[in-house]
Amino acid sequence: MELQIEHMPHACALQMQAVYNTLKKAEKKAADFLLEHATGVDRLSIQEFASEAGCSEATVVRLSKKLGYEGFPELKRDFAAFGNSSEIHEYGNILDNDQPLDVMRKVFESSAQGLIDTLNMLDPDDYTRALTRLVAAKRILFCGLGDAGAVAMEAHLRFLRIGVSSLHATDPDTQLIYATQLQPNDVVVAISHSGRSRQIHDVVKVAKDRGATVILITNFPVSPLSKKSDIILQTAVFSKNITGEIMSKRITALCIIESLYINFLLHAGSAYADTLKISNETIAINKI
Repeated sequence: MELQIEHMPHACALQMQAVYNTLKKAEKKAADFLLEHATGVDRLSIQEFASEAGCSEATVVRLSKKLGYEGFPELKRDFAAFGNSSEIHEYGNILDNDQPLDVMRKVFESSAQGLIDTLNMLDPDDYTRALTRLVAAKRILFCGLGDAGAVAMEAHLRFLRIGVSSLHATDPDTQLIYATQLQPNDVVVAISHSGRSRQIHDVVKVAKDRGATVILITNFPVSPLSKKSDIILQTAVFSKNITGEIMSKRITALCIIESLYINFLLHAGSAYADTLKISNETIAINKI
């Protein structure tokens, strides 16, 4: 069953991301059912929800409160209002009859909202742990596929430019080869919005078997890749455009990478300053 978090009200989706890993076993069963049946929860009674989720009615009430509602009836009303809206949910509040400039503004606003939500979502301890592992790493493998691969490439070029032993490949087989050569003091930075990319999952599994640390940048902490990762840096983008993708999910991942890169330089002090200077001077010959 595919998760339906993109069909959940925005505030509820953010809260689910924030509290999921703190839920008790029964509450997680209720949360998983809600994630898998978001489009139909407004048609269920609390008794039906509890029965199908395999939990008690009291558990459903507790979950509703942890998601920011007074109780299950309020949760149902919020989901019903969200589902009955005439907006194009795939991209925030864009309507069928919006003018081009309105669409432009709303796309920008959606991207800005994704950045703000991600900033608020990121766990400070996980971020600090990720930075510490990167600073101590002997080698860093950046991996991702499709447009996530473009983020991985950008990260690779950033760290390569300052002289860090950075690895990247667009070919899944080459990524696997790199993973087989990793050591316990190496780090993998995997980028997958859904956390369900099979090829990246294979790379992460091999890297874990080799003892490397896995840092995952993802929108979904409840995913196969999340289970294989040591540190999760969560983005918070729940919309997609009418073609099925949204640039915001890559913008947020790029901002996480950029902040880690700058912090890396600050923590490393002058160790990489000379290399960065030489790199900048060298590539300057390609500019007119």
